Formats: sequence, C-alpha cells, structure tokens
Amino acid sequence: MLPGARALRAAGLLRPPGAAPRSGAARRARCAPGQRPVWRGFALPAGPDLRHFLRAAAAGQPGPSPELPPEPGSTPGAPKVYLETYGCQMNVSDTEIVWAILQKNGYARTKELAEADVVLLVTCSVRSIMRGCDNMCSYCIVPFTRGRERSRPIASILQEVKMLSDQGVKEVTLLGQNVNSFRDLSEVQFQSVAAPGLSRGFSTVYKAKAGGLRFSHLLDQVSRIDPEMRIRFTSPHPKDFPDEVLQLIQERHNICKQLHLPAQSGSTRVLEAMRRGYTREAYLELVHHVRDSIPGVSLSSDFIAGFCGETEEDHLQTVSLLREVRYNVGFLFAYSMRQKTRAHHRLQDDVPADVKKRRLEQLIATFREEAAKANAALVGQAQLVLVEGPSKRSSSELCGRNDGNIKVIFPDAELEDAAERGAPGRAQPGDYVLVKVTSASSQTLRGVPLCRTSLSRAAAAH
Repeated sequence: MLPGARALRAAGLLRPPGAAPRSGAARRARCAPGQRPVWRGFALPAGPDLRHFLRAAAAGQPGPSPELPPEPGSTPGAPKVYLETYGCQMNVSDTEIVWAILQKNGYARTKELAEADVVLLVTCSVRSIMRGCDNMCSYCIVPFTRGRERSRPIASILQEVKMLSDQGVKEVTLLGQNVNSFRDLSEVQFQSVAAPGLSRGFSTVYKAKAGGLRFSHLLDQVSRIDPEMRIRFTSPHPKDFPDEVLQLIQERHNICKQLHLPAQSGSTRVLEAMRRGYTREAYLELVHHVRDSIPGVSLSSDFIAGFCGETEEDHLQTVSLLREVRYNVGFLFAYSMRQKTRAHHRLQDDVPADVKKRRLEQLIATFREEAAKANAALVGQAQLVLVEGPSKRSSSELCGRNDGNIKVIFPDAELEDAAERGAPGRAQPGDYVLVKVTSASSQTLRGVPLCRTSLSRAAAAH
C-alpha cells in the first residue's frame, strides 16, 4: 500500500496547521526536490487506506501464523506491519508517527517483508515548524503537493522545544521546506510588521509579505530555552538571510555555526531557467558575507546535475563553484523531471541519462576533493562533539558530530569531566566531548578525546 496525502489526512495522520507534531531525533538523510523515489515506473493499484487496517486490528483479525517468532515486546499472533521509508528526515519522522498509531491499535513491526500483513511505503510528506513553499522553482513539485507556506505559532514551537529540553534532548533541528521564510501570523499585534528585505541581489516570483513574527524572532526565542541544547535549522532558501539572523548565529553559543545554502547550479543561465531568483555572482556575494559574519562557519549545499538545457559550459561553472566555495557537506543529485512543475510544462528534459550520470560523478568527485581540504584545515584543532553512540564500524569507538555537523570518530575511553574532580568515566550518548582532530577525510574527522564538558563551558573557554 502506498498512501498518498489524501489517505493520510483521512486517517488523521496529517496534522492541521498549528498542531504540535510528535518529535523524533533530527535526521540527516535528504532528498533533492528533483529526485524521484526508487519505485519510479511502477503503477501501484489503489488499495485500502490506514483506517482499514486499524479497523481490522480492532476487530481482532488473525495475523500471521503463530509459528513465526514475534518481535520483542509484541503480542504473539498480532498482525504485522513492514515499514519502508524513502527520502528526507521528515519522512522518517512521519514513519514514526504512523508506527506509533499502528502499535496502539495492536500491530507488531517486522523487518521481514514476507511475513507482513501490511506493507507501508512512506515518501514525501509535510515539514514538523512550517509547511509548503511559495518559491515556485521550476524543477520543484513541493508547491503543488504541499501548498503555500503556512507556519506554526511560535508559542507551540517553544512549548515543544521546552518539553524536549526537559526530557534531556541535546539537539533540535527546526525544519521547514523553506525554514527561514517562517512567518507566524497568529498574534494580531504583529500582523502589520513590515516585510524583511531579501539577501542582496536576490528576487522572488511573489510580492513581499508584510506582517507576522519572523524566523529571527523564533531563532532568538528557541535559543534562550536551554543553553545546553544545540539548535540547527534546515532547509533554508539563500534569499532569506537578513543580517539579524546571521548576527544571532554568531552571538549565541548554542546556535550551530553551520548553514545550508542550496545553490543547485553554478551557472547564472541555468539558475534563471530554474527560477531560483539569483545569479551566480549574487550567491557568491552571500557566501562571502556569511563567512565574514560568522567566522569558521561550516557550509553545505544542494546541487542538481543535468537540468533542462544544461550545457557542458554550464556544468563546468557548477564544478568551479564547488571549488571556489569549498563546502563541508554536499547533497548532489541528477535531475529527474516531475509532472506538474513549470519545467514539465515549459522545458525539455534534454540532457541524456549517461551525460547526467557523468556530470553527477564529476560534481561528487569535486565536492569530495574540496571537502577533504576544508576538513583537513581542522586537523590539530579541538572540536566540541555531541556523542550519538558507538561507531558503526567499531564498538571500541564513539561517533558524534561537531558544531559544523561533520561526523567525528574517537576512541571510547575513560575521560575526566572539565567541571568535576571525581573519578573519570566513559562518555555516553548526549554528552559533549572535546576532541582533538588528528586526521580528516571528505566525510569524517578522527581524533583523540580530551575531556567531557558542557556546551556553555566550551563556549566560555573559546
């Protein structure tokens, strides 16, 4: 079964604007707006929606044969659901919501497709502080599937972040399809506030919108809740980076010095065809301004290879942009046409698949080469790492991420605490550890742990 937005709304899984969603850990998997799911080309027949299976569970419909071992903690004989998730971190969050509902209704989860009574595939869905997008980039389906931008009231977001802080959560990511164009219209006294200006050299296809509390206000309030909680946000549009946002990031020790600046292409001609609202020159000016405003900032970006009409010269301009900016993290995809988009109606997907593949491979190779150089500059420095857990490759090592959202691997050893004189102890998930970087690749830093500490102490020492 592949439920669309209509089926999820009917089942009560898509919450109304302003409702506080369930929260999961911040996820880092991403999908580009022009990337299709892997099941492209299959015509899936319409099937029963989620309500059908909930009714079946409530009625005590028999599940799989009893000789199959149940999942730990599940009821023997309970109907089983297999969950498969594709795409970005929000899709993973939505899978968790669906699973919680099914679990309450008597279902057990299985990792074996063959023994499942229900197979649920989760792809694009809404995004947890605002929804929708007004930018109308020519390659992107989001405005047609998610609608126009709607923001949650700030009060509900602050309440949720406070709840997470009370539970001991150490990092929160503010999510939105275009997160930094956030505009809370729930408070009448702010509905006449003037619209903020755009980044210099950027434009939009819509008129500037006055009124509402903006992203800078939200970021300010969220960062005040817990000085030991890291705050990140994604995905922004580069047009919405007023100086007050950059100043907040620079000033607050718990707002991560890491920005996502999706470029999509390094060619002004292609950017115009994409309806991105900026030139290569305007984008580079913003990059320089960001780096001047936030020393040591880590930058990530999105790129699409082989967009409609892209020439070899356009492609080489993207390669040169990757070299000039030298991103720490990159998300790169080959273009795939989406129905209903402006590109589908007005442009031709005329770059052959083999050319797209070659160009994408060159972009990836260039990104990795430059990212390795950017990360190599951190060797010898001490990085504050938020521990996530054991390394996937070795139980004797721990893995976490630094302020720039770069993965850091270090030995799991006895460590002293910077503020305590008690016996040393091992770092646990959720601890901050100061790590001296000893080596770097394009994806990962490695180092030796120095001590356990706190976000506030590390900032004061710096």
